[in-house]
Amino acid sequence: MDNYGNGPSTGLDQTAAGKIVTGFAPADLSISQADKDILRMLAERVAEIAASPRMQETRELWKRLNTLEKTRPLVFCDPENGWNEIITESQMTCTGKLARRWEMDLRKEIFWGDEMGDDKPVEPYFDVPYTVAPDDWGLEAEYHRTDDLGSCVWDSPVKDYATDLAKLHSPKVNIDWETTEGCVEIAKEVLGGILTVRLKGIWWWSLGLTWPAVTLRGLSNVMYDFVDHPDELKELLAIISKGHLEKLDYLEVNSLLALNNDGAYIGSGGYGFTDELPQDDFDGRVRCVDMWGFTESQETVSVSPDMYEEFIFPYEKPIMDRFGLTCYGCCEPVHGRWHIVEGHHNLRRVSCSPWADVQKMAGYLEDKYILSIKPAPAAISTPTIDEDSIRQGLRKVLDLTKDCIVELIMKDNHTLGDRPENAVRWCQIAKEEVERRS
Repeated sequence: MDNYGNGPSTGLDQTAAGKIVTGFAPADLSISQADKDILRMLAERVAEIAASPRMQETRELWKRLNTLEKTRPLVFCDPENGWNEIITESQMTCTGKLARRWEMDLRKEIFWGDEMGDDKPVEPYFDVPYTVAPDDWGLEAEYHRTDDLGSCVWDSPVKDYATDLAKLHSPKVNIDWETTEGCVEIAKEVLGGILTVRLKGIWWWSLGLTWPAVTLRGLSNVMYDFVDHPDELKELLAIISKGHLEKLDYLEVNSLLALNNDGAYIGSGGYGFTDELPQDDFDGRVRCVDMWGFTESQETVSVSPDMYEEFIFPYEKPIMDRFGLTCYGCCEPVHGRWHIVEGHHNLRRVSCSPWADVQKMAGYLEDKYILSIKPAPAAISTPTIDEDSIRQGLRKVLDLTKDCIVELIMKDNHTLGDRPENAVRWCQIAKEEVERRS
């Protein structure tokens, strides 16, 4: 642990958005010999970790969990932008833009394998995403930031439903093929023979409706619209639902989807290993039905179950119906709307956020779904953490869910109090409590 932290942030986006919109351009398609040597060295260590018996056992555990076999609860910690307090400029040695992004990716895998102590499966692959433009819905929110990372405000463009709804349209998939193919070729040159380089698109984190809706309309406006403009709000949600479905159509027809039944991160936490996907008639062309799907509606946390059922669920369901297995929820407390959410197609993984009633969720899900427990990230966000509180909280949750299929997911950590050891210590405590329960 002495080799981590203690330096300024790299400023690299460590959330899912950083993988979906890479920020690369043709001008970035070069890596110096010195940077190549560094990346190869790191890739060799990743390959060693991935080939270890421990990683094979971890993959099997995730597969068993995903098929609802009773295993010990699995533990996973992704500090997200907290990574910038683990791997800082003091650890980074590459200089080029592309090399630095890849260096961060490789160093994260090594930390997971050597230091974190969770059940993250380190894989023998190096996945290169497509370089794509952000979704264009016809109108664009204007963001106002004081820093590249962190909070911001935005000016939502749908001001008047009467005139602005007509300006919206389904997003087109706009791939920068020169940059995408260039990244793949460079990755094969630098890392091929050490890791298997794959072009593997990450086209969405969530296929939920309400984040695009509040981006376009504004959160406060949307909350009022449930009462003041119900028909117009439904029309907005219908446009977004249609947009997601048409995007899925395009990705399927153009063979741009990739299987996520492996070490792919799915839903709002967990890994996709399963023999239930792809479908029996799979012919090599990936369809949504061969994949895990995911929706959530965090922005409607204060909306009643009846309003969720009337406004959100009907437009989410056609999206979820496309997929072979599905996940639901992130930060919203699902217990109040579970009687509606359980109607989703082939639902397998359900989020239990820090604001959910764990006892109710355990009773609802039993051993029929994966109960994805999300402890509060604030527990490891300060320089001095309360280990007794963390332990007691985990113990209570594990006792309440002893008859369930459980994963413990620590995420959304945008700071670790500048102490990388906080994440490691949380994993240690979680593993100890899992062992105690077992």
